[in-house]
Amino acid sequence: MALLTDQEILDIITIEPNRGYRLLMTQYQEQLYWHIRNIVTWHEDADDVVQNTFIKIFRNLDRFKGDSKLLTWMYRIATNESISFLRSKKRKQTDSLDGDYSISEQLKADQYFDGNSAQLILTEAMNRLPEKQKAVFSMRYYEEIPYAEMSKIMDTSVGALKASYHHAVKKIEEYIKNERRD
Repeated sequence: MALLTDQEILDIITIEPNRGYRLLMTQYQEQLYWHIRNIVTWHEDADDVVQNTFIKIFRNLDRFKGDSKLLTWMYRIATNESISFLRSKKRKQTDSLDGDYSISEQLKADQYFDGNSAQLILTEAMNRLPEKQKAVFSMRYYEEIPYAEMSKIMDTSVGALKASYHHAVKKIEEYIKNERRD
């Protein structure tokens, strides 16, 4: 099936909402999944956040003004949902046993993770970043999203994003250096 333009999808939603929403999900679900997965790390968590993201998209589609691409607007919702999820998870983990296992041990056991040892170390380093730095690093490193577009997604200045990315890179480099010494 050929990809539809954002306007074509929005037009279909106004005429046939169920069909339009299915088309929207079909066209963007995988992109949003990987964007979210790079931020939250775990497949099951990413699935939950994707579901919540699409619920918010459907409930708020009438608020989309068209002053950015539809995908940019959806990335903003997905990023905010991911950051909120990470904060909530961090609060819950203080009462659970999840912290007893290293991230690399958990990822090795994750049937959906297929990275090598370098990817394991990078993922561990990323998971130590503050939520917003992790989101910025993920968007820039994995998805190569330009700072101008990230600025719209995260509703912050390009300068702040560059600084956040720089700090994230420094923290990751430091973590990797320390890992090599061990």
